[in-house]
Amino acid sequence: MMRPDNPVIVQSDRTIMLHTVTSVMDERGAPLKDEAGRPVTEEHPRFAAARDALAVFAELEKSPDYLHTYRITPVSVWNAAALGVTSADIQETLEEFSCVPVPAGLIAEIDGWVSRYGELKIERGDEGYTLKSRRPDVMEDVLGYKDVAALVEVGDDGIARVGELDRGTLKQVLIKLGYPVDDQGGYLTGDALEVSMRDETVGGKSFELRPYQQEAADAFYAGGTVAGGNGVVVLPCGAGKTVTAMAVMSLIQEKTLILTTNTVAVRQWRQELLDKTHLTDDQVGEYTGQEKVIRPVTITTYQMLTWRRSKEGEFEHFGVFTNENWGLVVYDEVHLLPAPIFRVTADLQARRRLGLTATLVREDEKEDEVFCLIGPKRYDVPWKVLEGQGFIAHAQCVEVRVRLADEVRETYLSADARGKFRVSSENPGKDEVIQHLLRQHSGDRVLIIGQYIDQLKRLSKELAAPLITGKTPNPEREELYSAFRTGEVQTLIVSKVGNFAIDLPDANVAIQVSGTFGSRQEEAQRMGRILRPKSDGSMAYFYSVVTLGSRDQEFSEKRQLFLTEQGYSYEIIEAQHLDLRVASKGGLE
Repeated sequence: MMRPDNPVIVQSDRTIMLHTVTSVMDERGAPLKDEAGRPVTEEHPRFAAARDALAVFAELEKSPDYLHTYRITPVSVWNAAALGVTSADIQETLEEFSCVPVPAGLIAEIDGWVSRYGELKIERGDEGYTLKSRRPDVMEDVLGYKDVAALVEVGDDGIARVGELDRGTLKQVLIKLGYPVDDQGGYLTGDALEVSMRDETVGGKSFELRPYQQEAADAFYAGGTVAGGNGVVVLPCGAGKTVTAMAVMSLIQEKTLILTTNTVAVRQWRQELLDKTHLTDDQVGEYTGQEKVIRPVTITTYQMLTWRRSKEGEFEHFGVFTNENWGLVVYDEVHLLPAPIFRVTADLQARRRLGLTATLVREDEKEDEVFCLIGPKRYDVPWKVLEGQGFIAHAQCVEVRVRLADEVRETYLSADARGKFRVSSENPGKDEVIQHLLRQHSGDRVLIIGQYIDQLKRLSKELAAPLITGKTPNPEREELYSAFRTGEVQTLIVSKVGNFAIDLPDANVAIQVSGTFGSRQEEAQRMGRILRPKSDGSMAYFYSVVTLGSRDQEFSEKRQLFLTEQGYSYEIIEAQHLDLRVASKGGLE
């Protein structure tokens, strides 16, 4: 039964408003007010439950202090449907938490989206790949589009045949028409490769898969049937996505190509594979600028595969995809997939495809491309659930707001919108806050992460801390990362290269000094640098230092959306109050 004190309002434009707080009542049942006459509030008792339930099928768009805004989209619903969520489940959730009637039109729209998931199927039989539907009117509808007709040949027998290399392109066209295809065309068998997990790591430390890692691998593999074998596993940074991929490899037992973000990540993948599986050194190859070796397990980078001599030239390394009989292709950080890799992946639909990510959010809004070419979301677990189970570190998020330095105020006011963002991001007034935070976290392993190289160079000089940028040679990067792991270096400054695939398990403090406009995925990745569980069970701290009342602050609020959806809250303080808020062991009270 609908309750008037529920926290949710569902609107017909597909938006959902979620109240985070509720008024505190006095003994007479009237709203309690503080000494200044302002209403006293507390967290709504059903807020957390509603937040977690909505995240299954809706996307968080805005998260001001008192009212969060979600939006229901076709892709968000289809990803839920891929996990077995029905339209009845979604309707039940909305009615469970809504304080007003749920619009009937929206329910009908959701029902239509869910029913369209799998309405069209690609199957493989004696006649090759075919496009089928249980509803003739749907087939007639889609075949009426010229883009579909160009990819499908309808024979005299009425069967719609699909060319082997048109399978991915057809799915791209159909999802744009609102039809996510259930691809049951199956997979080619790759070259056999024995992959098994170790009971203990090479160094002698005991090792076993965590329950959620095995669950994720099983959900992807689906017993080897055509119901699985493609799709995305969503896990927090630090939760062991690499190990999950190894578990998948041990189920498939076939030759594997792994695509990742940079050469450092290639080396980390290789080290993890040799440490946690029985694969040998001569079975794992690197295909990078330094070494181009194809082995039964080959690890390369997106940058390597998309390299060409000129803008109009050929992608010279795409042969890595097609010249070998891969049984599995792993896309690390799949939310970053560049357009050329989408294009070649469209031709790889007969290979099993595993995407790994901490967030399905893409800033270019190509979530539908990931959905139809890599596959739907197969497994997802809220970050706070793993935090509660001790698999990732407990983390405190703090936004420190700094006033704009007087010497740059005139520059800020006279700049255009993009210029305002940069000027406020590079605000030299942030430097004193960073120094203060470093003093409070003396003895901790601190990552300072930013967007603008000039700002980072200034901080590197002021703090006498090493800096890693995209121009830092790989041997030097690895040397600095190693020094950070051992504690020889306790503060490390990194540019955007620090967003992805850095294995620094002892990092427990991250200070973000500037970011990429409103990139939610970047915020998630940067937070992930400190989420590996600490041996002493200590807290991790994520500071975002922003310029008060500026474009920097506006975009910071957008970046925080994903972590807010995961259950994290940002404590917001102004820089001048830092001294009053410092706890005895770093962080803020």
